[in-house]
Amino acid sequence: MSRALASFLCALCVPCGEAAAATVDLIVRNGTVVTMDRDRRVVADGAVAVDRGAIVAVGPAGVVARSWRARRTLDARGGIVIPGLVNAHSHAPMVLFRGIADDLRLMDWLQKFIFPAEKQNVTAAFVKTGTRLAALEMIRSGTTTFADMYYFEDQVAEASKEAGLRVVAGETLIGFPAPDHPTTKDALAYSERFLERWKGDPLVTAAVAPHSPYLTSPEDIQAARALADRYGAPVLIHLSESPDEQRQVRERYGKTPTEHLRDLGVLRKGVVGAHGVWLTASDRAILKQSDVGVAHCPQSNMKISAGVAPVAEMLKEGLRLGLGTDGAASNNDLDMFEEMLTAALLSKHATGDPTNAPAAAVLEMATLGGARALGMEDRIGSLEAGKRADLVVVGLDHARVVPVYDPVSHLVYAAKGADVRQVVVEGRVLLDDGRVTTLREAEVIGEAQRMRDQVRRSLARP
Repeated sequence: MSRALASFLCALCVPCGEAAAATVDLIVRNGTVVTMDRDRRVVADGAVAVDRGAIVAVGPAGVVARSWRARRTLDARGGIVIPGLVNAHSHAPMVLFRGIADDLRLMDWLQKFIFPAEKQNVTAAFVKTGTRLAALEMIRSGTTTFADMYYFEDQVAEASKEAGLRVVAGETLIGFPAPDHPTTKDALAYSERFLERWKGDPLVTAAVAPHSPYLTSPEDIQAARALADRYGAPVLIHLSESPDEQRQVRERYGKTPTEHLRDLGVLRKGVVGAHGVWLTASDRAILKQSDVGVAHCPQSNMKISAGVAPVAEMLKEGLRLGLGTDGAASNNDLDMFEEMLTAALLSKHATGDPTNAPAAAVLEMATLGGARALGMEDRIGSLEAGKRADLVVVGLDHARVVPVYDPVSHLVYAAKGADVRQVVVEGRVLLDDGRVTTLREAEVIGEAQRMRDQVRRSLARP
């Protein structure tokens, strides 16, 4: 090596014989990295390098620093770096119905309050405003991907993309006139245009969403599956949520809801059944064999006394099990940290076994498990090279999260959505030290308050 070249390398702080560090868009450093990769690595002083929306390296900070230098650095300041949380079942625009009807049985809640409120209030503008508010809440509490079933799903997709979130968005098909379409035939035609519009989008995955086996006809469920197959799209559906659903489906078809869907030829990978509270052992075997995902929504299920999902069994049997909040009208928030805590405690309480639903399994449900449920585990759910750069930094600044012995335990049993400090989706920083970068927060909240006044007038509530 010439003296000139040696001097040049020394000036760049590159050891002799080593190549210069490559430049990447972003490095997140100075935190404990909980990877959720195959080996479930936890890197005490770790870093994540990101370039062009993808993760290029995860490992000890010193190793990453020797190989990569960043155009921008995010300092985790001793926090915990985790994969972005995956909300596997939601109705995002329903944040605008937060608290309009509580403490009711599911069918009373739906038929006497929610369906009438939707009929009077749900428009494209309502959905856009509600999704913006939901996106703000999800960003602030660490959700980077959510699955949504509602109406005017084009507005959900647009608002989610504006916010920078990843969404699996399904237009609801239901067996009575909906706010956006008078018939399921119209809804199916809309769904096809929706699938065509968002085909190949990096953030929006368009889906088809027959509401449920009891509110969607067999013919419409099959038509939804056929449409999804033509586009390689997911199918989102409520499944075995309540005893009433079980009874209605058995009275009509002589089967469980899962058996009914199997016999309709609907079940496959990419189908997500929300709730799964009343799944029998044979139902679970059918779902396992068909590679169907299940979205467990413990807080919503508890609030309407729908029952307790067989989470311990689903974990043991290896189902594609994710975690969801359901809509904020029946939860009443979109905080996945609360959902993790509830999922862990509820399973232990219901079974009388404190070893059920351990912290590591519940954290997996909220990250890689949710990705698996949605058929997206090749892209999201863990921090490893080649996956999309969706990650969250959880701060450890509050008294409730000090001291730390086990970061995984802390994430499930101690941390809250309010502890989230930074959020990155597809390599883009959406939350930076408590500041949302993609939405005008005051404007979003103001729009939601005005929409509340409209809802209140429509329901003639004081």
